[in-house]
Amino acid sequence: MRNKSDKKKPLVPRLRFPEFREAGAWEVKRLGKLVETITPPKKLQTTEYLPSGQFPIIDQSPNDVCGWADDETALINGEFPLVIFGDHTCVVKLVEGPFAQGADGIKILSPTSEVDARFLFLSLQADPIEQKGYKRHFSTLKEKLIPFPPKDTDEQQKIAHCLSSLDEVIGLQAKKVQALKQHKKGLMQQLFPAEGETTPRLRFPEFREAGAWEVRRLGEIGKISKGKGISKSDIKPNGALPCIRYGELYTHYGEVIRDVVSFTDANPGNLVLSEENDVIIPASGETKEDIATASCVSVKGVALGGDLNIFYSPMNGMFLAYYIRGNLKFEISKVAQGNSVVHLYTTQLEKLKLAVPPYPKEQQKIAHCLSSLDEVIGLESDKLDALKNLKKGLMQQLFPQEVA
Repeated sequence: MRNKSDKKKPLVPRLRFPEFREAGAWEVKRLGKLVETITPPKKLQTTEYLPSGQFPIIDQSPNDVCGWADDETALINGEFPLVIFGDHTCVVKLVEGPFAQGADGIKILSPTSEVDARFLFLSLQADPIEQKGYKRHFSTLKEKLIPFPPKDTDEQQKIAHCLSSLDEVIGLQAKKVQALKQHKKGLMQQLFPAEGETTPRLRFPEFREAGAWEVRRLGEIGKISKGKGISKSDIKPNGALPCIRYGELYTHYGEVIRDVVSFTDANPGNLVLSEENDVIIPASGETKEDIATASCVSVKGVALGGDLNIFYSPMNGMFLAYYIRGNLKFEISKVAQGNSVVHLYTTQLEKLKLAVPPYPKEQQKIAHCLSSLDEVIGLESDKLDALKNLKKGLMQQLFPQEVA
């Protein structure tokens, strides 16, 4: 027999708007009792997706809009917003207006009068579905317990408005970061000569009369060597020696490496250590385009793992890394070999042709311009991450985290 101390505590969030602090506990119901599923008049196959059209197509992919349609017989109309759940991806979306359903795999959820659609959408975001064993099908998700305050108190709407406003700020910051990245991409295309040309379209004023860039082979202006193997088991969080493994060029690093993310306690005498200004290029990858990835190691004494091509020359390393990731990407993809696994050998890199500015100062100025822009992108990306973390922290406090 349970005593009084065994009774569950009232379910309330840790953070509440002042006017609701005395409003009492939230209710709890299973999701299946708070929504009705809507059957679409028609499901469009991916072959029917258009690049543009009258109304959007929604499916279970991460993108908010997955395609467009003109077929009005597939249009879902009614009371909006609606909540979308992806059976196989666990994606949760909020749809604000008429749309067509894409291929199988989503459930269209229309909230009952007890719960606001935006509040429900945010509630599902606040308690990650994939971490609670609801992944893969709505038949399981509908058993999920949803805590909610009475709708007539306006607490649901106030929470939804608060977080939706923050989402708008996050969206604007994300667009700012994307615009800066696009600006960098366009700038790189103009600061380096296009394929078959020897003069860039955009040049700093002091170099406009400096003449064409000189075409050289990479093997003529520096030496290419290989790194030595550092296995995954060699990586130690508190290791004494900073190190770089080839896969990290795809996942962690941009054109310039100043801070290293991995460390090892392996014997330095058995490894290849970087010189300042080294440019490292993967020797293998998944696609011919991805393998045209280069980074300049701006510090000395970093262990460089196997499957890395290491280029050392008097040339500005940052300049070369930006060049390779930009206008030389296509040239490198042409010499890379293989399909399922792509290889880039030293002999191929040595023959790679590139145009070199006649004055080292032009290399330096281009490198400084792009690295300065990267710093701005990094700062704005940090702001975006901070906003996302702020939202995550707010959601953890605005929604009760434990439901028995």
